[in-house]
Amino acid sequence: MRAYDLIMKTRRGEPLTGAEIRFLVSGCVSGDIPDYQLSAWLMAVCFQSLTPAETLELTLAMRDSGDRMDLSGIHGTTADKHSTGGVGDKTTLILAPVVAACGGYVPKMSGRGLGHTGGTIDKLESIPGFSTAIPYDRFIDTVNRAGCAVVAQSGHLVPADKKLYALRDLTATVDSIPLICASIMSKKLAMGADCILLDVKTGSGAFMKTEQEAVQLGEAMVRTAKLAGKRCRAVVTDMDMPLGSAVGNAIEVAEAISVLQGQRHTALGKLSLTLAAHMLTMCGRGTLEQCLAAAEQAVDSGTALERFAWMLQCQGGDPAVAEHPERLPQPANSLTVTADRAGYLTRIASEEIGLAAMELGAGRRKAEDVLDPTAGLKLHCAVGDPVTPGMPLATLYATGVTDFSAAAVRVRGAMPIGEAQPRVQPLLRQVIDTEGTAG
Repeated sequence: MRAYDLIMKTRRGEPLTGAEIRFLVSGCVSGDIPDYQLSAWLMAVCFQSLTPAETLELTLAMRDSGDRMDLSGIHGTTADKHSTGGVGDKTTLILAPVVAACGGYVPKMSGRGLGHTGGTIDKLESIPGFSTAIPYDRFIDTVNRAGCAVVAQSGHLVPADKKLYALRDLTATVDSIPLICASIMSKKLAMGADCILLDVKTGSGAFMKTEQEAVQLGEAMVRTAKLAGKRCRAVVTDMDMPLGSAVGNAIEVAEAISVLQGQRHTALGKLSLTLAAHMLTMCGRGTLEQCLAAAEQAVDSGTALERFAWMLQCQGGDPAVAEHPERLPQPANSLTVTADRAGYLTRIASEEIGLAAMELGAGRRKAEDVLDPTAGLKLHCAVGDPVTPGMPLATLYATGVTDFSAAAVRVRGAMPIGEAQPRVQPLLRQVIDTEGTAG
């Protein structure tokens, strides 16, 4: 078997067999197939795509390229969640303890951010003492005790994805739905949870810019999970504007805590509890309506907040942060951006807001960059709100930055004011289950 022949087959649109795909993935990990041939095959996939059967075989081969998590020691049905990323996305911090409070178990492996702001791991590591690098036995014990745990991705999990993604990033072959699907689902399947919830973002601040693209990706991932024998559901959610009012790391943890403390009627709270309800439904905890009511009760009764504090304690963090978010790192410097005219806030450009946060120190330009956990910004207005001259639009925060001028210009440009009140899109666009698009 030669890589040359497989490149030619894919270039011609001829499906590869499972053995041929495993040959490519094995050669990728071992280094037997050079980068230039792997890159050529990836480009051929971008032009010709892959069949659902090929996508499944690629996903499974990538899953099996490294370690697989053994969750058999967890005392109940396990649920995992993946978001395709966005600005201000801190739903994991809310839904994991909510699901735990309702009887589910959430063993979560997350990543660090590269770009706009930190990832879920960066947000959690802004909590004093919190460790995302705990041993496997402690991880399982934490899930059993608290109902949830969040740790950093293992370097031994799906090594084929690390190699292939690096090549895709360098060769303009990232935006292929089968390749995106295999990248995400190989990691989710390697984690081994019984149920998988996928939050596929769409809009200006998302990787999938159109709803049609997001639905196509969601359908591909759900189909792949179903063929692999997993319960899976995808929700397509809006990322034309940041999710919630906080963008950064410690500041996003504080906003997540505010929801767990009872402020669940915000857009962030409603979406997070809806996602939690979908996870609980897949775990067999009732209908979507019953699970949503249970999630709301978990917040109102304080049991979700207790689960969050319990997870913090089990992973070495300060559990008092759950009741006193002011114990999180606080910024030394701030600047408030105000409106310069009257009208309506017509949009909040997510990507620009994220780039402003990165300039303040909340995100990384390079993988080795060190984040400022206090950096970020708080939005004071939502799209469609009326504004008057001098009204605060956003407050910028940082400790390592004293000159806010560049970030302030970016934020002001990202929050234009117009004469007409705009129509606001719903946060949740579509739901895709194992039978296809549900609505």
